[in-house]
Amino acid sequence: MTSREERHPSGTGSFALRSEASTLSPMTPERMELLTLLRRARDLIDREYARPLDVPTIAARALMSPAHFSRQFRAAYGETPYGYLMTRRIERAMSLLRGGMTVTDACMAVGSTSLGSFSTRFTEIVGVTPSAYRAREHEGVTSLPNCTSKVVTRPTRRSSRIREADDVTAA
Repeated sequence: MTSREERHPSGTGSFALRSEASTLSPMTPERMELLTLLRRARDLIDREYARPLDVPTIAARALMSPAHFSRQFRAAYGETPYGYLMTRRIERAMSLLRGGMTVTDACMAVGSTSLGSFSTRFTEIVGVTPSAYRAREHEGVTSLPNCTSKVVTRPTRRSSRIREADDVTAA
């Protein structure tokens, strides 16, 4: 097994050893089982996003400890379980806001308990406040079939605040 050094994504200069085998693992029966368990947990998030879910609850569905589950989920799907849950909630809130629901009602309907945290996360992911998003014209999206509108309106994470701060200090 070979290893290589990689610079930490934050650019701090610290290095981490990453095994080549971990990034290019072959599809073994164990790997298939792991992906099946992770898919089961992701399906739980997709189905029950409006419920109060936390990482230990989701990890239990995947039959893993919370820390191990979080690492494996991030490796498989590119984001943390909590990040995926919040993206799913924001995605559903976008749909509700397009339908004319108030911001407060949409916040509560998707399982968020704090309007302030919901608005902050919504703005971070979508790029506009929930009120501004609700006020927009959505006629083009509402005329699309649901399966297509989900793909077109899927929120994508904007760059992190840390990276933005690094860009400001570098300028």
